[in-house]
Amino acid sequence: MSKIQEEIKNRILVLDGAMGTMLQRYKFEEEDFRGERFKDFPHPLKGNNDLLSITQPEAVKSVHRAYFEAGADIVETNTFSGTTIGMADYYLEDLVYELNFQSAKIAREVAGEFTDKPRFVAGSIGPTNRTASMSPDVNDPGFRAVNFDDLKIAYKQQVEALVDGGCDLLLVETIFDTLNAKAALFAIEEVKEERNIDIPVMVSGTITDASGRTLSGQTVEAFLISISHIPLLSVGFNCALGADQLKPYLKRLGNNTSLNISAHPNAGLPNAFGQYDQSPEEMQQLIREYLQENLVNIIGGCCGTTPDHIKLIAEVAREFKPRESVLV
Repeated sequence: MSKIQEEIKNRILVLDGAMGTMLQRYKFEEEDFRGERFKDFPHPLKGNNDLLSITQPEAVKSVHRAYFEAGADIVETNTFSGTTIGMADYYLEDLVYELNFQSAKIAREVAGEFTDKPRFVAGSIGPTNRTASMSPDVNDPGFRAVNFDDLKIAYKQQVEALVDGGCDLLLVETIFDTLNAKAALFAIEEVKEERNIDIPVMVSGTITDASGRTLSGQTVEAFLISISHIPLLSVGFNCALGADQLKPYLKRLGNNTSLNISAHPNAGLPNAFGQYDQSPEEMQQLIREYLQENLVNIIGGCCGTTPDHIKLIAEVAREFKPRESVLV
């Protein structure tokens, strides 16, 4: 049994908050993203946050450190777009292994600075910017911009690098298309089998609107059934919604699974400028309701959340015991 599987029995684990929100505070420009190594690269690189693990590693380290100092038990690697599919937008497909390895190594180094309690690094595996379930062309509904095999190959490369870099667990997150996620999970299972390892896996979907469905049309229950054939550390939801809007879907999830449940909601809903206004205190109060109602085993923040949010979430998490399954 891995260390995190022991820890999750004893207490509610706290996940970190947003990476992008924190990196935006640096106001990095094109030359910062490029650094010395990519100063003559022929394509624009601004906005490629994953690349900062190579060109601005101290900034990425400082974000991880701030979240650990705030009380996070788990930080996510800076690899949300770290596949060949995601990196194709920047013509950096050849850099994928190094990006993931370096990101995992950085997070692992910072985790090692904290010795007061076990700290964990989750390899962040994002959904890619393509969907295997739907056509991007309204005039050709049968067309797919990517298929299962393409996704599996891309995810496998990412997973191998994250494992090599020292991740303690893998987090397949912000799932809007469960077929994409199943390709990631298939890749993870292949790596586990080939290497004879048993790394814990978290799965976190995204309910996109008030319909209570993922973008590819699945209800909470359908999403759960689709990924239940894989041994998982936890299942949960993140992004798209604030803590109050996400709550009913976590309840439905809890009524249908004995797995550990995770949640990392946004800091409310974005305002007209795409920014998040929910204060740490407001978010803490909403998370308190989660804990009072026995909804989660792992809690953190997504878009708009900062170490200040995580600090107050960690404080309230210490007051409660982890969720116990109501399933018989």
